[in-house]
Amino acid sequence: MIRGLLLFAALFLMAIPHAGADSGKVYHVPLENEVERGLYEFLDRSFKEAEKAGAETIVLEINTPGGFVDAAGRIAKLMDETKLRTIAFINRDALSAGAFLALHADEIYMHPNGRIGAAQVIDQSGNAAGDKANSAWLASMKAAAESSDQDRDPKYALAMADASIDLPEYRAGEGKLLTLSADEALEVGYSEGTVSSLDELLSTVGLEGAEVVKMNETFSEKLARFITNPVVVPILLSIAGLGLVVELYSPGFGIPGSMGVGALLLFFYGHLVAGLAGYESLLLFLAGIGLLIAELFVPGGILGILGGVAMVAGIIMAGADPAWMAISVITALVITILGMVIMMKFFGKRLHLLNRIVLRDATDTESGYVSNANRLELIGRKARTVTALRPSGTAEIDGEFLDVVSEGRFIGKDQQVKITKVEGSRIVVREASDE
Repeated sequence: MIRGLLLFAALFLMAIPHAGADSGKVYHVPLENEVERGLYEFLDRSFKEAEKAGAETIVLEINTPGGFVDAAGRIAKLMDETKLRTIAFINRDALSAGAFLALHADEIYMHPNGRIGAAQVIDQSGNAAGDKANSAWLASMKAAAESSDQDRDPKYALAMADASIDLPEYRAGEGKLLTLSADEALEVGYSEGTVSSLDELLSTVGLEGAEVVKMNETFSEKLARFITNPVVVPILLSIAGLGLVVELYSPGFGIPGSMGVGALLLFFYGHLVAGLAGYESLLLFLAGIGLLIAELFVPGGILGILGGVAMVAGIIMAGADPAWMAISVITALVITILGMVIMMKFFGKRLHLLNRIVLRDATDTESGYVSNANRLELIGRKARTVTALRPSGTAEIDGEFLDVVSEGRFIGKDQQVKITKVEGSRIVVREASDE
């Protein structure tokens, strides 16, 4: 009887670990398309949800051509700080920033047709980055290779980012960056295995009985990733600027103004959802709009200038990289100014809204503006020059001496002249013999 109870207890204890493995959770998180700032928010949500659910493993299914260094740095930090087991499943491509992120995983598995490498830093113009940025990136790649417990040789990570490192057996050297196939990555220790599917991966790592939770980006996260793309930001700001400028030329408020306001709302919405902007940047931008509106009722220019500065500052603060945001704002301003010049030059329209703050009245005689009594009754009458007109001088009419000016020609003394124009104290004459 006692032996039977002991045998039953032993079998029960042996079954506990197996049951725990079967009931465990694995979070399957896709890391696809370009690595940019909006991706971080989705991954951060996925990691937090996995930790809250008590999962022990996250599988990052990677298929990316690369992306932006600053965004990759934030995601790598997220991967390093989590207590969860992270597995990178390279399902085809982990290039550039994708290779950097894969190296931060605890384990790497690759599809038979997978690739990892080609991680050189490229600037905004599409050229290789300068020595300073490249040096920092090489240090980051080396640290990434050494971040796991897999004893990866950092020279291969460096060869992925530095074309001067010669590894001819892997097609690297003579200006070519290292890109490893699945077999080559396995050979050099940059992969723990080659698998064809997620199910095969789970079976290989001993998680075949685990519950798989597939994470998907929400619509707002997808929209935020698109809006915060550094290529899209200047386009969006340019649409906002051009839309508002065209609206200034139109009475009322119509489609161009709606497009401009909509573009600005999308800009701030995307950056808020992506976690790049705080409400302080939005409030600063709205304060700038308030100052511009106040300028319409209290003209003077100061409120308008302060409003413009506040709006630009709010936009720059909304981005993760102030330098790039400043470039985007300058690009949008240049396009907006060009649009305004074209509208004024070729369409000859007036700014309906700016008529409230721009002085349009002219102080000419036709409008009734004179500095002295306007003696229009003198026009057409004849006088005699008392002095030579060079072109100004004195003329006499009916015993009254007047300061006069000729139409540009020299007129000698004692010449008969005719008054042709009177503008306040300015009396214009020409020789009577010219008629």
